[in-house]
Amino acid sequence: MSDADLRDRWDRQQAAYVADREGRFCAILNVLDLQSAGRPSMVVDLACGPAHYHSGLERFPNARVVGVDHDPALLALAHEAGQSYGERVRFIDDDLTADCWTEQLRDNIDGAAVSAVVSTTALHWLTPAQLVETYRGARSFLAPGGVFLDGDHFHYDHRQMRLRGWAKQHDRRTQEEAFAEGAEDWATWWSQLGARPGFAELVAERDRRFANRPASEATTVGFRLAALAQAGFAEHGTVWQLRRRLRRLRSDMTTPVRQPLRHVAPLRARSA
Repeated sequence: MSDADLRDRWDRQQAAYVADREGRFCAILNVLDLQSAGRPSMVVDLACGPAHYHSGLERFPNARVVGVDHDPALLALAHEAGQSYGERVRFIDDDLTADCWTEQLRDNIDGAAVSAVVSTTALHWLTPAQLVETYRGARSFLAPGGVFLDGDHFHYDHRQMRLRGWAKQHDRRTQEEAFAEGAEDWATWWSQLGARPGFAELVAERDRRFANRPASEATTVGFRLAALAQAGFAEHGTVWQLRRRLRRLRSDMTTPVRQPLRHVAPLRARSA
């Protein structure tokens, strides 16, 4: 099995757990296009995983991407995928929960103006306190007018029990449909990766790094927006959300923002 096959199977596995995963990538690219008049310079991808940056590099031929992750196995896949882009892409092994993560990132962007910081279906692994600090760190190296886009998978809380129940049903159906169509589950994909030559040690190191991390709490869109305000962003709001009523996706024709059944929204925040 090639690395390209593994990355493709990663995308299918992730889409089983996150409905319309590709939709948020498209939304993020559209915002980058509007924010930069089609010419973003430097984009930082936090918790990039094996990397979904290629669509951005193809769409924006002058852009450079710096991917940040602390998972050595996923970074190895990302490095291999990025070879064809040469100096336009760089990857950093950095821990977003460490106090010094922004310093290491600054050392690797060589003083370049950062047009945008993005992250997709990843930052929910942080605790609420770590999330606020990550937002604050992201803002610290954005150029004036730059944007931060967090395309994560959000939750309803105890104040929205009916919506919360529907969301759980929706998650279950999304997974059942994906697995019936041949997608692997999380554990199977990782076992396949660990069986590849050279990856057993990387997967073991990954397990060691994340073994004692505290369990994260599910956070709502409201919490994320408040965290962005606390981090000092000049503007913050939701630019895209998913709504699925049982079996079909339905867009509200009166607004470009889809109303939520399940909060899965790239949050837009603009620096001053």
